[in-house]
Amino acid sequence: MHAHLRATRRTTGALALLLPALLAACTAGQPATPPTATTSDPAPAEVDAARDELAALAAAARDRHLTARYTLTGTDGPTRDVTVTSAEDGTWRVDVPAGALGGTADVSLATTTDGLFQCGLPSAGRPQAASCVRLGDRGDTVPRQLDPRVQHPFTDWLEVLTDRRTPLAVSPATAPPGVAGSCYAVETTSASLNPPLDVGIYCYQPDGTPTYVRAALGTLTLAGPPGPAPATAPLAGPVVVAEPLGLDAPSPSDSPSAGTP
Repeated sequence: MHAHLRATRRTTGALALLLPALLAACTAGQPATPPTATTSDPAPAEVDAARDELAALAAAARDRHLTARYTLTGTDGPTRDVTVTSAEDGTWRVDVPAGALGGTADVSLATTTDGLFQCGLPSAGRPQAASCVRLGDRGDTVPRQLDPRVQHPFTDWLEVLTDRRTPLAVSPATAPPGVAGSCYAVETTSASLNPPLDVGIYCYQPDGTPTYVRAALGTLTLAGPPGPAPATAPLAGPVVVAEPLGLDAPSPSDSPSAGTP
């Protein structure tokens, strides 16, 4: 009886020594348990500094109230002087020489407390006195067939540049000779038939003054120190009931200049 118990204990002891080794051998070829997936994406490795800098300057430009003159070059027409007014109450006006009727008529685009307006200015293609046509409400955009595009860098494109949700790629750019401020190259990162703004170069002084824009609309360069802003942007003339001036030159069979009473 005692001999049988001793034999049993010896067998049990041997199994106890062999069992860990057998288990290790069985599990050695199995792959390690994969790490548990995180429940959230990792934070971005770094902040897009150029995008942040441009957004801050564009925000300052939205708050910048001034009267300034810009030289417009690089378009089909001759070099022109564009006048920009950003008033204290948030209204604005941009005068665009040769901005309508195939470059033969001068126009002014303005947003006042009463809405969005296009004004025909006295010019070779429109010798009449200045008059304005209401295009819509204050927050509306200029219809494509009437849009000279020169006003956008001073108005709605500033909002695009401040909105970090807009798919843009921004990188620092070298300022052209004689241009003050910081410059950035801006590109869109999504394919769209109607991009939110023109790709190009945008430059601003630290106080938000736009100093240079090179885009599909041409090249705008600040022509001198800005002047003070008026309390509100005045229209160039009285508001009349008429057709606005289109971009294209009228054909010989068309009626006399559009935009007249």
